[in-house]
Amino acid sequence: MNKNSNYIKIFDTTLRDGEQSPGASMNIEEKLKIALALEELKVDIIEAGFPAASKGDFEAVSKISKEIKDSSICALSRASKSDIETAAKALNDANAPRIHTFISTSDLHMKHKLQLNAEEVYQKVIDSVSFARNLCDDVEWSCEDGTRTNMDFMCRTVEAAIKNGASTINIPDTVGYSIPDEFTNIINHLMNTVPNIDKVTISTHCHNDLGLAVANSLAGVRAGARQIECTINGLGERAGNAAMEEVVMAMRTRNDMMPYETNIVTEKLTKTSKLVSTVTGFPVQFNKAIVGKNAFAHEAGIHQDGMLKNNKTYEIMTPESVGVSESNLVMGKHSGRHAFKQKIIELGYNVNDNVIEEAFENFKSLADKKKNIYDEDIIAIIDDQVIRINDSIILKDLQVIAGTKGPQQAEISLMIEDKLNNITSTGDGPVDAIFNGLSKLVPHKAKLLLYQVHAVTEGTDAQAEVSVRLSEDGKTVVGLGSDTDTLVASAKAYINALNKLVVKREKSAPAKMSGV
Repeated sequence: MNKNSNYIKIFDTTLRDGEQSPGASMNIEEKLKIALALEELKVDIIEAGFPAASKGDFEAVSKISKEIKDSSICALSRASKSDIETAAKALNDANAPRIHTFISTSDLHMKHKLQLNAEEVYQKVIDSVSFARNLCDDVEWSCEDGTRTNMDFMCRTVEAAIKNGASTINIPDTVGYSIPDEFTNIINHLMNTVPNIDKVTISTHCHNDLGLAVANSLAGVRAGARQIECTINGLGERAGNAAMEEVVMAMRTRNDMMPYETNIVTEKLTKTSKLVSTVTGFPVQFNKAIVGKNAFAHEAGIHQDGMLKNNKTYEIMTPESVGVSESNLVMGKHSGRHAFKQKIIELGYNVNDNVIEEAFENFKSLADKKKNIYDEDIIAIIDDQVIRINDSIILKDLQVIAGTKGPQQAEISLMIEDKLNNITSTGDGPVDAIFNGLSKLVPHKAKLLLYQVHAVTEGTDAQAEVSVRLSEDGKTVVGLGSDTDTLVASAKAYINALNKLVVKREKSAPAKMSGV
């Protein structure tokens, strides 16, 4: 690595670390869709999965390796020959494969997790990196729980990894424990102590348990790191990872203080954020930096006055720079298929004609109900259509009796594996009646962990977007649904979650995983 280089590699781990968020599991088609979007973003390295963890992960990494040509494809592996061999096989068709192997180095992890002493771990670093290097030209090594590792031992293991063929050294803040000054000191110490460290790329992988993942990542870059490991929307286990959109736009917006550059096409950030949110069922919080719905919204009078005079008074970046365009009320009940298709393209979607055809019919139905059609309405229609493409359980009809006199009642018709099923159910409220009926039509032991409703746009005729989270036998899934009728949206969300639960049941039990 050229120490004077200001180019920062973006290593996206949405498909690996991001998927470890409870309920964020994706099927192969969904992973490929996100991988293609990351390639369009011009991400340098895509960590596609953990091939040894499950057959599904192996197949996903293999398929992504075949399809992606412009980004390097990375596979994670523990410090074992079988894991590394499996990773290499999954990467067999990749244009630019990378094996990412790791082992814990902190006293706490070595004693309680690995039950190994420091010398045994040191030898495993040598053995795993050298073995990986014999199978792949590009090897990354991570010291899991790096920020709680003894610095002398870290330097020793990093030196061993470099000597045995690692070209990237990753320093993970695995549990989000570090603070920026401390993280800067760790990278500085490595840069000033370890022989030949100028020959490799130093990487950061920061978790957000204290809300400092982005700050720590940037602190690492200022100290000499030249790769940031991150995820779209900050997705990841526990409190998540450093958010790609935030680190990239921080460097772009404050280039005076951080004179670094990436290859990311920032205008595609919002589109990719929405895709990841739709696929995983994890809604983006309204006030999320860069890609949140309110990131460029101004309601306070003094702010609005300033914006009218000069946008720069309250906006440090333009909405267009991250792919946000102002909503226009140009679509309506008289709009044709061609205009609808053009609008979808303008909104950044690339979907097939079958999806467009069904979405257009849903759009026309919505236009009959709503006076004004916003871009957000069309986005909700497309997202709702896309997440239901592979569903084997489909809502055909729902009629609900609600009001002050209970119990409330729901009549539900579902198509399950091409067979129509009907039920009438009651409950303490209309939503409870719907969920009770669905639970009888599709028997399960799942517990409802979350039921959340928000309006897509303003007005009493706004579409409702509903999120439902279910947990069964340690498996957590999130379902989404949208409709102008909140009860229909609720049913769609619950059914979407049930479809994901069915898929999870069919998957073979994955190996116990760990992550850097």
